[in-house]
Amino acid sequence: MNEVLKRDQMEEKYTWKMEDMYATNEDWERDYESSFKEMDELANYQGKLSASPETLAEFLNKYAKLAEKVEKISVYANQRYHQDTGNSFYQDFADRASNVENRFESKISFMTPELLAIEEETLKEWAKKDCLTFYKKFLEEVTRQRAHVLSEELEQLLAETSDMGGAPADIFSMFDNADIRFEDVVDGEGNKLPLTHGRLLSYLSSSDRTLRKNAFVSTYNAYYAHKNTLASIFKANLKKEWFYAKARKYESSMAMNLDNNNVPVLVYDNLLASVHDHLPLLHRYMKIRKERLGVDELHMYDIYTSMIEDMDKEISYEEAKEMVYEALAPLGEEYRSHLKEAFENRWIDVFENKGKRSGAYSWGSYGIHPYVLLNHEPNLKSAFTLAHEMGHAMHSYYSDKAQPFLYAGYKIFVAEVASTCNEAILMDYLLKKADSKEEKDYLVNYFMEKFRTTLYRQALFAEFEKITHEMVQKGQSLTAESLCKIYHDLNVKYYGEDVVVDSDIDMEWARIPHFYTPFYVYQYSTGYSAAIAISRKILSGDEKAKEGYFKFLQGGCSMDPISLLKLCGVDMSTREPIDSALKLFEELLDQFEDK
Repeated sequence: MNEVLKRDQMEEKYTWKMEDMYATNEDWERDYESSFKEMDELANYQGKLSASPETLAEFLNKYAKLAEKVEKISVYANQRYHQDTGNSFYQDFADRASNVENRFESKISFMTPELLAIEEETLKEWAKKDCLTFYKKFLEEVTRQRAHVLSEELEQLLAETSDMGGAPADIFSMFDNADIRFEDVVDGEGNKLPLTHGRLLSYLSSSDRTLRKNAFVSTYNAYYAHKNTLASIFKANLKKEWFYAKARKYESSMAMNLDNNNVPVLVYDNLLASVHDHLPLLHRYMKIRKERLGVDELHMYDIYTSMIEDMDKEISYEEAKEMVYEALAPLGEEYRSHLKEAFENRWIDVFENKGKRSGAYSWGSYGIHPYVLLNHEPNLKSAFTLAHEMGHAMHSYYSDKAQPFLYAGYKIFVAEVASTCNEAILMDYLLKKADSKEEKDYLVNYFMEKFRTTLYRQALFAEFEKITHEMVQKGQSLTAESLCKIYHDLNVKYYGEDVVVDSDIDMEWARIPHFYTPFYVYQYSTGYSAAIAISRKILSGDEKAKEGYFKFLQGGCSMDPISLLKLCGVDMSTREPIDSALKLFEELLDQFEDK
């Protein structure tokens, strides 16, 4: 089926049941309206937090309750918006939810400065009292960033700028999800096919080289036509980050963003250093790919297709669900019972429709089950995406069940671990089931591609971010041309001499949504490395590691990210997990070449 359906044409069982969050839009409106009154009540505590531990506890109780409500308001509005970004009714909901979040941040902006105005020793003594024991970890986290918190007046001013600060991301999102138009593409048989975000990867993975090339060129032509606008949006986002970093007395935008997750900059530097040391393995992989595909020149549009012919099996969504359910048996029946609940009770929005947000994610609001957005295609990639997003969903499910609201939200640094662990376990399951050398090679090819796309490619993105943010911090000029050159040179460096780095790829920086959540993408690489280590332990029957993994899933943000991963026997403050993961990549290359 080539036609992309409208939202109201989608079969209900394949759409998420947002009524589990709010039965009606009117219920959302009631929470929306009441939140403003509750914000005003919170604001009345301004100047009073140091009065007594009892007053502080009273404030924090109300703060936590309202923060939970604001999250629910935001998640519902944005998920409704994401299911059809062209729907003006839910565009309005999303805009209003953003206003609620910004107003909330503004109203409570006095909180952190007032807490830090209390002597550190006094705050520690207060935290021992019954009324504040629950908030001990929360207060410790506030104190940790004491050096980067400003005066009450300046904190309020920064909170007031948050709406403007979000503008580059909002503008890009509207352009990329609602306004950009791609020319139809022609396949090798002359058929004209619609090109969308959701279909691009499917086309690039096709064995039809004509389709691959045309989809590749059409995609980047669409972005190239707006290169100067996109460069301006991108640069505005970098400048915004540097403004906040300077305001908060950080030495760099990277330091600020990593500190928000309590992750040392050394982790970022270790990742890039390890990847640089192992670039010869990626170059070797590209050489193998060129030979296996039998092409005179290996182009950027050739690097997603399988090297194994006639193995692109069609996998329906129903088959993908069954595959994921069976594969995750090593995690136990209790874990799988929650998977089944998600599959049967519409936690998942499955197929692409017109205006739907591209990609996939898991999100939700505390106290309600997590949700998953997909743009499912009938292929192996989408089956792995299902396993990946259900890993996120189960992480949130376990964390929400084990932790109170304030400690349930896990840091982004560990967010990709559970998702990627699921993928690695699914891969092991499929490799064991494979009944031919050809099928095993196909899966090893897929596994190697995960290393390329999740570890190497995300590291390339991370290096691009590091370079461009540092340029802004040094006052250097960034234009569409300079951004394209930086990106081109990185692709040459990463992919090596056996790949023709087509000029079209130079515009890829302009279509990466995660660049508008700065210094996020490196965590795919670190998370992938940690997940490979954890999955190997679980699959080997290491019950202690499995027990540690479930403690990790339940941990939320009750511990810092590095300590949480140590529960699973993984130390991300060293290069060892990255080096170890890339050692497995080398073993896969050896296995693939072994004929």
